[in-house]
Amino acid sequence: MFYRKIERGRKSESRVVVLRSLVDRAFCSGADLKERANMSPNEVKKFIQNIQRVFRDLETLPIPTIAVIDGAALGGGLELALCCDIRVSGKSAKIGLPETKLAIIPGAGGTQRLSRLIGIAKAKELIFTGRILNSQNALDSGIVNYAVQEGSSYPFALKLAKEILPNGPIALEMAKLAIDRGIQLDLDSALEFENACYAQVIPTEDRIEGLKAFREKRPPIYGGR
Repeated sequence: MFYRKIERGRKSESRVVVLRSLVDRAFCSGADLKERANMSPNEVKKFIQNIQRVFRDLETLPIPTIAVIDGAALGGGLELALCCDIRVSGKSAKIGLPETKLAIIPGAGGTQRLSRLIGIAKAKELIFTGRILNSQNALDSGIVNYAVQEGSSYPFALKLAKEILPNGPIALEMAKLAIDRGIQLDLDSALEFENACYAQVIPTEDRIEGLKAFREKRPPIYGGR
């Protein structure tokens, strides 16, 4: 389950994903409620299940992901951002899970991912009230990693990506896997899982390259092998 060629099927050349919207004042404002009103109960159920699968695919990408939140990230929009590893919000961000105001609940992972991110009590408060947060409030709550000035969120995310890019791609994949899976386990099991992930980087060419570059006092050149 750990070895990338078995689990992933093929090697990707991508190292970091930066997810942003090209629509002004909106990262993603959630579901189309007019469309939802015309769906049957079975269609709604299938729709939610499909979204859950897509979001899970994003969350389990074997590379770091950064969400750039400018404008509204509400309902499914915030649930989408929660699937990313790092979140950067601009000053105009409006962030929340207002589903209970519509007599529904966050159905694309919001109840689970937000609770794991900021704690059960805070997540319950935000979901029960349907409160909408601004960028600074979201930072204070721990929902986003950074709250930056208007117009600088995407450049800031690119700067973060450039900090990540030089590092070993297999090491990044294994570190992400160790964190994401390990947090769901008790400490002893998590440490065992971490050891299993570490074992995957030991035979790599990149590990040898890192040691050689350190000894030669030069930047390493990693090939993901």
